[in-house]
Amino acid sequence: MNVLKGLNKLRQICDSPMLIKGEKMPGDASAKLETLIEEIESKKHQHKILIFSQFVSMLDLIRTELIPREIRFSYLTGQTRKREQVVNEFQNDPGIRVFLISLKAGGTGLNLTEADYVYLVDPWWNPAVENQAIDRCHRIGQDKKIVAVRLICPGTIEEKIMVMQQSKRISPKP
Repeated sequence: MNVLKGLNKLRQICDSPMLIKGEKMPGDASAKLETLIEEIESKKHQHKILIFSQFVSMLDLIRTELIPREIRFSYLTGQTRKREQVVNEFQNDPGIRVFLISLKAGGTGLNLTEADYVYLVDPWWNPAVENQAIDRCHRIGQDKKIVAVRLICPGTIEEKIMVMQQSKRISPKP
């Protein structure tokens, strides 16, 4: 269990040092968060964007960056009670440009054909889970090309996860 906790902390640090509670970190800057906000600001006028993270605390950090920029968003986690209402707001309100979704809560039952950009903030061990998230846009009624972006910190546990995923995809059969 300690090894898994350690790996999880390493993954959180890749997202933002602010996610590690109770520990002294050298600074709280997050290159990943800054990059994501730049991407959102450059695309918000022409595109609708889905943002997935395994960590609800990361979605909360993103949310705190969107509010002062007056970027309207929908928010879905396992704690969301009125899922259908939240989805309908994103789908039907042209002013809502961003949908923040926890990876687990967004894994089933969502049709988000208004979105054409998908950002995966942190890689998941199982690529099928990531593919399910991206597939929220690929539904009947989708008439736009979809762009999926994985935000990966080079030289970290995230890069190692990506290498592991790639080896699983193309592993030779015995």
